[in-house]
Amino acid sequence: MAAYIARRILLMIPTLLGILFVAFVVVQFAPGGPVERVLAQLSGADTGGSSRISGSASGDFAGRTPQAGASADAVNSKYRGAQGLDPDFVKNLEKQFGFDKPAPERFLLMVWNYSRFDFGKSYFRDVSVIQLIKEKLPVSISLGLWLTILTYLISIPLGIRKAVADGSRFDTWTSAVIIIGFAIPGFLFAILLIILFAGGSFLNWFPLRGLTSDGWSNFPWYWKIIDYFWHITLPLIAMGLGAFATMTLLTKNSFLDEIRKQYVMTARAKGCTERQVLYGHVFRNAMLIVIAGFPGAFIHAFFSGALLIETIFSLDGLGLLSFESVLNRDYPVVFGNLFIFSLVGLVIGLLSDLTYMWIDPRIDFEAREV
Repeated sequence: MAAYIARRILLMIPTLLGILFVAFVVVQFAPGGPVERVLAQLSGADTGGSSRISGSASGDFAGRTPQAGASADAVNSKYRGAQGLDPDFVKNLEKQFGFDKPAPERFLLMVWNYSRFDFGKSYFRDVSVIQLIKEKLPVSISLGLWLTILTYLISIPLGIRKAVADGSRFDTWTSAVIIIGFAIPGFLFAILLIILFAGGSFLNWFPLRGLTSDGWSNFPWYWKIIDYFWHITLPLIAMGLGAFATMTLLTKNSFLDEIRKQYVMTARAKGCTERQVLYGHVFRNAMLIVIAGFPGAFIHAFFSGALLIETIFSLDGLGLLSFESVLNRDYPVVFGNLFIFSLVGLVIGLLSDLTYMWIDPRIDFEAREV
């Protein structure tokens, strides 16, 4: 087992390098960039996502207003919007953002820094990438953790009930509801919930934005809990629509496979009741794939749908941070998030495999190649 774990950890290194390399190459050919964003902001032409760049960015350049009068170098500048600006000013921008170095050198420098978990500072906020992620992490973890717990608490009993009543009217109509729920995109369902229950057009039962109300820190402890769950109800429902369907059908199919096996028939022949057969014999084997998938389910809930849901409900988490960073071409934040997400995903994948072995010792990873 130790050799298997070592091989998996070593394989994470080329995987992370490949992910960073592909993302870095894509960025090189993507239109726009931090230099262009600043130039557009200074010229007043920035009406897109970069208009949300924090005031610190403007402050960084306010004291170095470029001189008017286009020179030949400025006119022929490779940056759109640089016409009429002092070429030295544009070069200073390049140097500040690190674009004065060739692309291979920038990539190797990024890899070296990331190997030491040094993700640098945000281009447009006077704070390190690690600090930004720490600030946003509690929101995303909160959503992912509660979504995973609720998914398991609801989907496992429902899946078992559907397996026992396979082919019945209950199984048919619940399957129809599950399939319809799975087919509805989470962000569309989130908009529907806002319209119906968050003061859109009908009821005003739930808040529209944030995880807590104003003045939350001054609330009594019990009211803090109530306020928190009041805010998180609609985002969890919107994110959990597809997760419930997947986990329920997985549980049902897993139990059906076990129920049809020979040892179940033997247990029934010995006089065991259906409850004893189901929970004394079938449950452990059927739940292997479900329980072992808990780490993967959590990381899936942590990432999937978070971007749109956090944006729609104005939840200041990693999804919204990544979205705004891409719009603003804040590359240190973009690559830092990508690296951390990828690393966490690879580690969770390894933990999922180890959980399989812990639940069922018959599984031997040493006997197969990675």
